[in-house]
Amino acid sequence: MTFRCFDVETADNIAHLTLKRGDELNTMVPEFWRELPEIIRDIDANAKARAIVISSTGRHFSAGMDLSVFTSGGSVGTSAAASPQERGRVRANLRTSLLELQETFSVLERARMPVLIAIQGGCVGGAVDMASACDCRYATEDAFFVIQEINLGMTADLGTFPRLCHLMPEGMVRELAYSGRRLPAQRAVELGLVNAIFPNQDAMLAHVMSVAKDIAEKSPLAVHGSKVMINYARDHATADTLDYLSTWQAGMYNPETDMRECFMAKQERRAPQFADLLPLKKVLG
Repeated sequence: MTFRCFDVETADNIAHLTLKRGDELNTMVPEFWRELPEIIRDIDANAKARAIVISSTGRHFSAGMDLSVFTSGGSVGTSAAASPQERGRVRANLRTSLLELQETFSVLERARMPVLIAIQGGCVGGAVDMASACDCRYATEDAFFVIQEINLGMTADLGTFPRLCHLMPEGMVRELAYSGRRLPAQRAVELGLVNAIFPNQDAMLAHVMSVAKDIAEKSPLAVHGSKVMINYARDHATADTLDYLSTWQAGMYNPETDMRECFMAKQERRAPQFADLLPLKKVLG
C-alpha cells in the first residue's frame, strides 16, 4: 500500500516507518493522522513485526501539525464563526476531534511491540507528542525539541504533558511548556528524554536498528508483557502494579515454551527461536 506521509518496510521482524516528506518538513497533514494509526494497528493486529522503528527524512524530523488540519473540511476547526446557538455543539465536536488526534499517538503506546524513534533536526509541536508516546527516543547532535503550541497561543493537547512529565523533570517540562524554548539534544539526553545522541543520522539509525534487532531476537510474549507492565507502573501505585503483574504473569507464564527454549538454546550454544505473537482476532465484523 502507498501512503502520502510514510514509507513502510518490514525485514528481519522489524517494521521501519519513514516519514518521507522531508522537503515539506514532514508536517503532519490530514493524511498523516489517518495513515499512522492505520499502519501501526495493522502491524500490531497482524503481528507483522517484533519491533517498530520510526525515522524521518530531510533536515528536520517534523515541524508538527500542518495548518491544513485546522482549515480543511472536517478538521478540528474552531467555534469562532459559529452562532451562539451552535457554539456548544461545535465545541463538543472539537473535543471529539481532539480525542481522535490523541488516538493517533496512543496507538504507539498500546502496540504490543516496542516503538523506537530516531530524531534528526527539529522535533516540533505534534512531533513532541509523537515522540513522547514511543518506548525509546534517539537523536542526532543537531536535534532539538520544541513545545511549539505555546508559541501559537495554545496549550499542547495531544499527549505531551501526561507523558513528558514521566520522562524528564517536571520543572523542565514547565519551563519548555511556558517559554516555547528549544531543548537541544545534549540537554535532552542529560534530562533522560532521549536514550542517546549521535553525530549524524546514519550513525543513529545504525544504533537504533541494532537495538531493534536485539529486541526482535527476544521472546515477543515476554517483551509484550514488559511493555504492558512498564506502562501500567507509570500510571499506578507500586502495590497496584505488583498485584496486576502477578495476575498477568499467572496468565502468560509457561515454562514449557519460551523459558525452556532459552535454557535449551544456551545449553546447545545457539540462538533461541521464539514463536511470534498471534494475530488479534476481531470480536465483531
